[in-house]
Amino acid sequence: MDLMLILQIIVLLGAIFLGVRLGGIGIGYAGGAGVLILGLFLGMKPGNIPWDVILIIASVISAISAMQLAGGLDYLVRIAERILRANPKYINYLAPVVTYVLTIFAGTGHTAFSMIPVIVEVSKEQHIRPCVPLSIAVVASQIAITASPVSAAVIYMSGVLEGFGWSYPALLGIWIVTTFVGCMLTAFIMTLISNMDLDSDPVYMERLAKGLVNQTAAKTTETPLKPYAKLSVLIFLIGVIAVVLYASAISPAVGLIENVVVGRDAAIMSLMLLVGMFTTILCKIEIGRIADTSVFKSGMVAIVCVLGVAWLGDTFVSGHANEIKEFAATTVAAYPALLAVIFFFAAMLLYSQAATAKAITPAVVAALGITAANPGDSYMLVATFAAVSALFVLPTYPTLLGAVQMDYTGTTRIGKWVFNHSFFIPGVLAIVLSVALGFLACMFI
Repeated sequence: MDLMLILQIIVLLGAIFLGVRLGGIGIGYAGGAGVLILGLFLGMKPGNIPWDVILIIASVISAISAMQLAGGLDYLVRIAERILRANPKYINYLAPVVTYVLTIFAGTGHTAFSMIPVIVEVSKEQHIRPCVPLSIAVVASQIAITASPVSAAVIYMSGVLEGFGWSYPALLGIWIVTTFVGCMLTAFIMTLISNMDLDSDPVYMERLAKGLVNQTAAKTTETPLKPYAKLSVLIFLIGVIAVVLYASAISPAVGLIENVVVGRDAAIMSLMLLVGMFTTILCKIEIGRIADTSVFKSGMVAIVCVLGVAWLGDTFVSGHANEIKEFAATTVAAYPALLAVIFFFAAMLLYSQAATAKAITPAVVAALGITAANPGDSYMLVATFAAVSALFVLPTYPTLLGAVQMDYTGTTRIGKWVFNHSFFIPGVLAIVLSVALGFLACMFI
């Protein structure tokens, strides 16, 4: 390893570390700074900016923001809350189901924010340590990104794999089944191995003694829904169905539409913008207030983060493409599961499922010699895709931090050694199980 490579790695990791310390949009800022240093001082050509990923995120977020302004997200959260409160004893299973479904539907894991207070309250009412269902629910909201038909990660990866003979419906089916079952198995295992008794948690008992926690959770009355809340959800649902149907129709393996004029990326962007337009007109929302919604703000942060950190990652990966190809050709080909490890650690640093897939997949495809004529090893990408969801490793992801801050019982916490936090074990379990199920599913297709 020469000095130049060492310096490049230091800049890469240093920029990511600085971004993580800054938090939020700072990850994108630090990524841009890293690209500048690598280019001006260390002789690396700036990589490709992931415009397709950025534009897909922007279009989906714009549609969800319109739905939120119309009251649609409040309606979905109300349904989810009723499900949790109607079956409180099964909170460990229902919490991840709810966050998983919300992410599948919306294409962003940030929808989990709205469910965190509900999970805490329902758990406390049942004297269950909230950290158990919260940790599984947050992890499920991240992994579901790799199964959502409107997520940038799924759109990108399915676009790559369709060239190797995989149909869009088949891919979506594999990823939904394997990740959902993986999350449910994780919930089962965590229920068995975790201390569920809230009254035995020393931090909770200390807070209770100091009067920082109420003995009983206060019941809140439901606020009235906005007039067009249900309609906005229906419009968005129709848009999601349209995306799935069109993407399936143009899939080469399905072949319903052979002369494709509008590609998948353009289709999802235009459909989501159309959803936003119909929501604005039919639900009579004030279009000037869309940019003030929490979803729009978090989406803009996500765009800048992807811009900076994915650009930084692509710059480094492109500059060392030959070494990466050689490693992948010799190691991953012999041990396919190692691709999941590569995805895992890349996601831990790049902080985005779409950015990770975009940075690593082309190098792996080239290294393994995967082509339309020789698609044999493409199953590795299908099976290990869930591993790009390792955003929970460093305890700085927004939904993770939100869970820690909103769990007023104190059971959800970050340890002194950074990695020993409440989300690490369920996160690793869910990814390992999802990847294992992915390989199993590929064996039968």
